[in-house]
Amino acid sequence: MEAKTSAFPFIGSLLTLLSLSAAFSDFQTLIPKSLPASHSLLSPESATDSEYFISSEAGLELQLHHLDALSLNRTPEELFHLRLQRDALRVTKLSSLSGGSQNLSQASGTSHGTTGFSSSVISGLAQGSGEYFTRIGVGTPPKYIYMVLDTGSDIVWLQCAPCKNCYSQTDPVFNPVKSRSYSKVLCRTPLCLRLESPGCNQKQTCLYQVSYGDGSYTTGEFVTETLTFRRTKVERVALGCGHDNEGLFVGAAGLLGLGRGGLSFPSQAGRSFNQKFSYCLVDRSASSKPSSVVFGDSAVSRTARFTPLLTNPRLDTFYYVELLGISVGGTPVSGISASHFKLDPNGNGGVIIDCGTSVTRLNRPAYIALRDAFRAGASSLKLAPEFSLFDTCYDLSGKTTVKVPTVVLHFRGADVSLPASNYLIPVDDNGRFCFAFAGTTSGLSIIGNIQQQGFRVVYDLAGSRVGFSPRGCA
Repeated sequence: MEAKTSAFPFIGSLLTLLSLSAAFSDFQTLIPKSLPASHSLLSPESATDSEYFISSEAGLELQLHHLDALSLNRTPEELFHLRLQRDALRVTKLSSLSGGSQNLSQASGTSHGTTGFSSSVISGLAQGSGEYFTRIGVGTPPKYIYMVLDTGSDIVWLQCAPCKNCYSQTDPVFNPVKSRSYSKVLCRTPLCLRLESPGCNQKQTCLYQVSYGDGSYTTGEFVTETLTFRRTKVERVALGCGHDNEGLFVGAAGLLGLGRGGLSFPSQAGRSFNQKFSYCLVDRSASSKPSSVVFGDSAVSRTARFTPLLTNPRLDTFYYVELLGISVGGTPVSGISASHFKLDPNGNGGVIIDCGTSVTRLNRPAYIALRDAFRAGASSLKLAPEFSLFDTCYDLSGKTTVKVPTVVLHFRGADVSLPASNYLIPVDDNGRFCFAFAGTTSGLSIIGNIQQQGFRVVYDLAGSRVGFSPRGCA
């Protein structure tokens, strides 16, 4: 028995996937809905703290919004096209980073606060920099601004006066002169030197620069400042105060980096919330239900199934996980194995969880196997022409319900059964729905936010694990 096991290691994995698949329904019902329009958003002048912050005994919850909410005078079709354009640029950037970048290890700052806090999340479409944003107070006294959340980057930054070159934002540009807690980081200090590409001006102030896949960038002074989440203050957060910023960041004032690197917000402020945070991204068609991000012990859902985080020796920003296989219609896809998603010792390949990428990308052989299995399971549906990056689309016009094969992602220790609306999505107002996965020639695979919708995704950094809780937005 031992000899057979070592000779055919795939048999054990296959039997495991077969038994796991049996626990889920083979097919499920999809209720076709049109593309959602951008939902309304309170103007900064009329909004109060209570409309963006939710009380929690063991943490703080903040509302999240999609960046579409800051995009005015756009049709649903235009917003969707822009989303896919941004997505392609972001995937190119993430793939290039994982393919051969330097280690982005950066310094932690000091922070003080309670054991937890949270914020609501707004869905947003920032080019190359994330899709969801929330409202955070910056400085002393705090000035509340919209900031994009991004698990695929580390640096926290915002636009600052005086502006040499600033894009349009919804809130007034932050003026550091009016903040009592603003402090510049000096050149050649440990904090400055841990930037990937630190600079220095004539006043010996540390300078930073961040660029994104679409050509957008932000540059300015590297400083420490107080961030306020409801009544919770996190002091001396190292961030970029950008005086020269360019790109399509829609209306947000800056970005809150939620990556794993040393200068990300979770790394700097981890002691304030026991190194735990989570978010839940609701379906954008359910505009009356806010998404949310939670910091603190209450971020960990009791129903979450966890998978260990992996470490990339060459890049510490991304959240790598181990994907063992995928099932369609209750059957493991035979052309997909754990080897397709392996993170090798040189830091190539692997699978990351990213809230800033919309469509899940799988390396090409794995995607083709998944696509063919889904096509076979959905053979009763009427095919429609391809759309953008989607090569598998269906005409569901006039349908009130349809049956589609269930798709299950098998992570090590966590099996995630996706709702039908997380992988068969509307792309126009003519009833065309497409299979929301795509292939990539890069070795890096990315689990995007469309597939994460409706789950509470838990980042337990203290335990070095990521969890998924179904129906976690309730």
